[in-house]
Amino acid sequence: MMKKENLRAISAQAIYQVLEQGQSLSSILPALQKNLDGKDSALVQEICFGIMRVLPQLEFFIRQLMDKVLTGKSRVLHYVIMVGLYQLLYTRIPAHAALSETVDAAMVLKKPQLKGLINGVLRQFQRQQPELMIQFEQTQEYYFHPSWLLKRLQSAYPEQWQDIINANNQRPPMWLRINQQYHSAEQYLTLLTEHGIEGKLHPELPEALQLVTPAAVSKLPGFDQGWATVQDLSAQYAARLLAPENSDHILDMCAAPGGKTTHILEVAPKAQILAVDVDSQRVKRITENLTRLKQQAEVKVGDGRYPEQWLDQHQQFDRILLDAPCSATGVIRRHPDIKWLRRDSDIAELVTLQAEILTNIWPYLKTGGILVYATCSVLPDENIRQIEQFLSVQKNAQLIGEPLQFLPALDSGDGFFYAKLTKNSA
Repeated sequence: MMKKENLRAISAQAIYQVLEQGQSLSSILPALQKNLDGKDSALVQEICFGIMRVLPQLEFFIRQLMDKVLTGKSRVLHYVIMVGLYQLLYTRIPAHAALSETVDAAMVLKKPQLKGLINGVLRQFQRQQPELMIQFEQTQEYYFHPSWLLKRLQSAYPEQWQDIINANNQRPPMWLRINQQYHSAEQYLTLLTEHGIEGKLHPELPEALQLVTPAAVSKLPGFDQGWATVQDLSAQYAARLLAPENSDHILDMCAAPGGKTTHILEVAPKAQILAVDVDSQRVKRITENLTRLKQQAEVKVGDGRYPEQWLDQHQQFDRILLDAPCSATGVIRRHPDIKWLRRDSDIAELVTLQAEILTNIWPYLKTGGILVYATCSVLPDENIRQIEQFLSVQKNAQLIGEPLQFLPALDSGDGFFYAKLTKNSA
């Protein structure tokens, strides 16, 4: 068991790996948390995700408080100071404890000579906090988003961009998808109430249920038996739009970690599904989710740009779900490090990748079949413009209904886009 005073060092190392090495929080935190108990693990998670939400503010304060930036082998101490500032601003940890344990992190990171610097900066912040807060609120950084993304959101949503940013800066709601093969959402809500967990039903999706306060899955009744799955509200529309039937042969492309695969099988348990993802590590998650839910599907590692490498050229599907690789700008509140890992130049590259996959998967859809194109993005280039471009080239493709663009909302779902296409004989 790691000592408590190491928690600040662990958090600083995690932030360093994200911002200096370009790794994602979700990929590095499990290893850093593996030796921590539940309470300590939760604190590391809170500090790391919280810092990613408010990063520009913390960077602003450090710039005002320090003459020189820490670089080289001392760079990780920059993030130790950030951890200290976050605790003082956003947690209920007593200031004296936050200060002493943050200063001690310098010892753990083998930089004892910088203890005085860390202590001095944090105490100076305490003295100057009111003035610094006023200064920060007058800057563009007040929105907690990089300028390139802010400009794209303002351009795409001139009336709604502030609501999107406000939603992005909040902690996400926790939505469950109730497995109707065991219980209705109403019945499961009763079970939750009996376990002291408060929830509320969704008026439109019969299997969707929101927890008033997020809870560990270990506390959810029958989670290990597959009674419920954690899945955002907007993501739950994928299976509804695909409308799978038991007789269908279905391709779930870019399927990891398998949330939509398992949802399809809850709706159509006898459907034949091929779940494919390019990432071999994430493909394991599909198998784990299928196992928990006692479901069967064929699972493969494959690149959507080159389906001929893993599909028989004559193979055709009744339905295809293409959950395309995207900027993930619709799920920033769940993965706030996206704001700092993405670059403006990434968008054009992603648009090209999406178009390649969509174009190369299309021939494997039967005439009369259904393809649902999905992203967890709010950027038009990846969404409606992508589909318009595809329809202008693919003459046997036809849009069914209006595309759906969900925007992240405080008490609702994440930002998602859906377009439902069918293949004509022409």
